[in-house]
Amino acid sequence: MKKGYLVLADGQVFQGFRFGAETAAVGELVFTTGMCGYVETLTDPSYAGQIVMQTYPLIGNYGIIPEDFEGGCHVKGYVVREQCAHPSNFRCGGDLEGFLKERGVPGLCGVDTRQLTRVIRESGVMNACICGEVPSDLAALRDYAVTGAVEAVTRKAPFVYGAEGGTRFRVALLDYGAKRNIIRELQKRGCAVTVLPADAPAETVLGMEPDGVMLSNGPGDPAENAFQIAQIQKLLGKVPLFGICLGHQLTALAAGGRTYKLKYGHRGVNQPVRDLNGLRTYITSQNHGYAVDGDSVKCGRVSFANANDGTCEGMDYPDLGAFTVQFHPEARGGPHDTAFLFDRFVELMKGGER
Repeated sequence: MKKGYLVLADGQVFQGFRFGAETAAVGELVFTTGMCGYVETLTDPSYAGQIVMQTYPLIGNYGIIPEDFEGGCHVKGYVVREQCAHPSNFRCGGDLEGFLKERGVPGLCGVDTRQLTRVIRESGVMNACICGEVPSDLAALRDYAVTGAVEAVTRKAPFVYGAEGGTRFRVALLDYGAKRNIIRELQKRGCAVTVLPADAPAETVLGMEPDGVMLSNGPGDPAENAFQIAQIQKLLGKVPLFGICLGHQLTALAAGGRTYKLKYGHRGVNQPVRDLNGLRTYITSQNHGYAVDGDSVKCGRVSFANANDGTCEGMDYPDLGAFTVQFHPEARGGPHDTAFLFDRFVELMKGGER
């Protein structure tokens, strides 16, 4: 294997060995703590523009399973301690290196990911590059920013997914980088789902006369999406609405609130979240670098809070027939503790909370 380097924007260099595509890449370096679910991570559009590092030391041991893909692969690079070249699993449809090569994504293994994680936790998320030679000028690396991410990952044309067992509700899903399991969870509950591009105007959505609107997860800085925020403002109070991750952040901005960037984000399948309306703490799957300032949303109330750092993990808008969460209740390769939120959305569409 050829030597390769991960160069950080602050000048630190980590040596490893290259696998996947033999190309250079610049991205925002983030870490995720999941012990499994690397297939779902690599196909989660929310990682667009980022170099993803796995903290779990062995990645690739059960191969690549196409049935578990959540979307397209939009990561800029992939960093692991040890990549398994010979996976073993009855569902395996290929190996990790082949997957990355086919998609032009460079990988780096043999890296001290424990030390690298400490660096990010202390210094915060920073830009990095995967390369074959250490560059002498880091200006381009330092200037990199994730922009236009939602436009890069959204569906380009509408598509309809039928309900399982007969149609009870019709849901319009605005695709900001939607994970496929959001659609599956809705289908299981009798929802026919029309997936719309992120640039669909509110008039188009309301013209479909849906029973509910779903706002999906997605990548990038939520405040960058001015058009989408304006459309959500037109939807609030007109139709039952459920937002996840980026959808949660955009709804808060549409309601007059603020968002801010976290030091190193929440990425993994073991994030504890307290239900502020009850006594439960749930283990959740998360992937986000921004958070909502709950106190800034005057027309809503914080419903969930992160048990580690107290950040806002959910908002209720009882007067607007809407609720949102920062975590992923549809998680594949993660806990299913909060899947009941899809049932709550169904009840909302029935009219029980309006």
